Amino acid sequence: MHGISVIRADITRLEVDAVVNAANSTLLGGGGVDGAIHRAAGPGLLAECRSLGGCPTGEARITGGHGLPARHVIHTVGPVWRDGTNGEAALLESCYRNALRLAIEHDCRTIAFPAISTGIYGFPADRAAAIAASTIAETVAEHTVIEAVYLVAFDQGTETQLKKAVAAL
Repeated sequence: MHGISVIRADITRLEVDAVVNAANSTLLGGGGVDGAIHRAAGPGLLAECRSLGGCPTGEARITGGHGLPARHVIHTVGPVWRDGTNGEAALLESCYRNALRLAIEHDCRTIAFPAISTGIYGFPADRAAAIAASTIAETVAEHTVIEAVYLVAFDQGTETQLKKAVAAL
């Protein structure tokens, strides 16, 4: 049992210990998931993010959930897809590992991830889904504190890719 479920939902409405934000390096909000999380969480999230001083690609930072049902927001900066030969896969894997590390350190038992880097950053959805599923499954197997991980899709295409990747585990 790998403890990974694929759902189509609004990540800002999930009652989990932590939602993961596909952030930009400033952590000050943006478009897509990042903008939605910042809007739903309210101005307290932006104020807390300002104190963090940003986040490099592949790393992660944690804040409170503020106006979200989630207790925490784990911000991670995914790689921009260039052509697949610039370390994009390793950086995306680092996003998932570092986000899960922070979740474990903060006793988060339930975690929701968006499809990191697949929107405006252009990472191919099938490759990103495979990296997400395998990295999460490996980490969950090593750490019993994690009870459930949700891969949250915003649309049918992403949901299909995520389900294929989880089924292949």
